[in-house]
Amino acid sequence: MSTEPYLQARAHESAAPNKEPHREPAMFANVLIVCHANVCRSPAAEMLFKARHAAASSIAFHSAGIRAMNGQRMDPLMRRLLAERGVASGPHHSRRLDRQLVRSADLVLVSERAQVSEVEALDPASRGKVFPLGKWEDVCDVADPHGGEESAYRESLVLIEHLVMGWLKKIC
Repeated sequence: MSTEPYLQARAHESAAPNKEPHREPAMFANVLIVCHANVCRSPAAEMLFKARHAAASSIAFHSAGIRAMNGQRMDPLMRRLLAERGVASGPHHSRRLDRQLVRSADLVLVSERAQVSEVEALDPASRGKVFPLGKWEDVCDVADPHGGEESAYRESLVLIEHLVMGWLKKIC
C-alpha cells in the first residue's frame, strides 16, 4: 500500500490560508517519535526536531517507547552528545506508548521498520500514518546504541539528525 496518498491528503487538508503571509501551514500538527525504551533514540529525535527548524514551533513533537518504563531519564551519554551539537535536551522522562498517544498523533515515526507493525497492532486505525524515521533513505533502521560504546551513540545520533532534517524538509 502506498503511503503517498496519505501524505498528499494531509498536505491538502492543511492548505487553508494562513495568517502569516510568507509561511506555509504545517502538514502535521502533532508528530510522535517512537523507539523501544524512550530513553535514547526517540527523545534525541524529538529534541533535534524541535531544535533544527524555526517553523517547527507550529508542530508539537513528542516521543514514547513501545516497551518504555514510565519516568526513566534520558540516557546521559545521548544527552551529552546532543549538548555537544548545541541541542538543549531539557527534562525528559520516558513514557510507554499507548493507543491514545498514537491516535492523537498526525504522524508517527519509528526508529525501526519492525516497529511499524507494533504500533499498528496497538492501534489498527493508525495504518497509513506510521513510517520509519528512515523512510526517505536507503537505511530505514536506526540502531539502538543504549548501553553500547560511545562510537555507537555518535553513529546513531548522526543518522538520526540526518533523518530528522529529511523529514523537516517534507513536513515543514
